[in-house]
Amino acid sequence: MQKVHVVTFLVILVIFGFIFWVLQKDGLQKSNLFFNKDATISLPPNALTPMVKQQTQEQSQPQQQTVVQGPIKEDIRASISATIKTSRGSIVISLYNKEAPGAVKNFVEKVEKKFYNNLLFHRVEDWVIQGGDPQGNGTGGGAIVTELTGKSFVTGSLGWAASQNMQIGQDKRVSNDSQFFIVKSDASWLDSQYSNFGIVTSGMDVVNKMQIGDKILGITISDK
Repeated sequence: MQKVHVVTFLVILVIFGFIFWVLQKDGLQKSNLFFNKDATISLPPNALTPMVKQQTQEQSQPQQQTVVQGPIKEDIRASISATIKTSRGSIVISLYNKEAPGAVKNFVEKVEKKFYNNLLFHRVEDWVIQGGDPQGNGTGGGAIVTELTGKSFVTGSLGWAASQNMQIGQDKRVSNDSQFFIVKSDASWLDSQYSNFGIVTSGMDVVNKMQIGDKILGITISDK
């Protein structure tokens, strides 16, 4: 009789254990429904550089992207100056805070977090220099919506790296959120494609001397 009670007790334990396991599994599955795996995205390597002017237009289907960008808090400063200290010298840039508030806000926030300290200029060509990649090879960084200002890319213009064929719908393009470039000469073929959010006011001689591997020692922001 005692054995019967023991067996009955064990059966009841097994049943309750199974019910508890099912409830736990169901709760975990429900909680996963709230995980947004598209909240952040990474750009592929071919999305991280402004392109050299092409003689023929490539035909390609735009890639659809999901980019989450919160509301832009208004900054009442009309103009902001950034000084990029490099291993070759300093570059002073006037940022277009009114025309490109989102692009400037993203840049300033990274500067304030010292994000760019000791990162490299990984790309140097006869018409452009590019840096700010946390990976140091042109493949790093996140994504933001491209903010077009209507300003033409002239000597000294500052822009966010992007891809020619990456879009998020409604003709909105995607920019890299950390890699920036400075053009050494007029580059009008970049107009209306890349975020133009500043211009060099001092230090173009430093820009022209830059070599691959030169460091960004630090960046400071000041009101003009």
